[in-house]
Amino acid sequence: MRFLFFGDIVGRSGRDVVLSHTQRLRDDLGIDFVIANGENAAGGFGITKKICGEFFDSGVDVITLGNHAWDQREVFTFIDSEERLLRPCNYPSGTPGRGVGIYEVPGDRRVMVVQVMGRIFMDPLDDPFARIEEELAPVQLGREVDAIVLDLHGEATSEKNALGHFVDGRASMAVGTHSHVPTADARILPGGTAYQTDLGMCGNYDSIIGMEKEEPLNRFVKKIPGGRFTPAIGSATLCGVLVETDDNGGLATEIQPIRIGGHLEPTYPNL
Repeated sequence: MRFLFFGDIVGRSGRDVVLSHTQRLRDDLGIDFVIANGENAAGGFGITKKICGEFFDSGVDVITLGNHAWDQREVFTFIDSEERLLRPCNYPSGTPGRGVGIYEVPGDRRVMVVQVMGRIFMDPLDDPFARIEEELAPVQLGREVDAIVLDLHGEATSEKNALGHFVDGRASMAVGTHSHVPTADARILPGGTAYQTDLGMCGNYDSIIGMEKEEPLNRFVKKIPGGRFTPAIGSATLCGVLVETDDNGGLATEIQPIRIGGHLEPTYPNL
């Protein structure tokens, strides 16, 4: 199978670049399944039902969230019923929504998607390693499901790196989100899991991690908040990764970054 995973979608510019490219990429690259991190899609903070619908209509199969999952209060009205919307699985028991989903793909195939959030410099959720183990233990890649995709939402590169090695050989793909800066370490780990520490963001890189520069600079320089963070408008980069898996065992055979438009050096999968 072939997967696309888009990094954090930030504001309108990020939404527009994803909506304008997803279906074309599906057709051009023969993509079977698309995941996108949408936790910053609504004005930079959270997601709405309308935005979810736009992503699904454009060709996104599953949306993951993160620490901004609850920033739009309306999310509580639909997160329980929308099975294609995932928040981190290591929130405490009883938290609305779900952190794991299994999805049917044409050709009688099944894809398991898991999101987990790190704890270093983040909200102190349940142990991400223990929670992943709990989710993966009863599911064997290549038997119960044809692919397992993990969104490692976290701040510290070391923690995401450790989580990647923790699932190596048991997942098809384990890629990081949250930092909004793409890392240069896309590779297949020794056990066969495709890995990248952070996918970067879909948004305008002429910014400070997706936000207009004035207010973040004001807070760094003067140490006094002067206003709201506002998503940067303008030319956006689509940023993510393509992963291909072996249909027999579900492990990765290919991982290639993808960057289209905006201010970053473009790169396109060569298959």
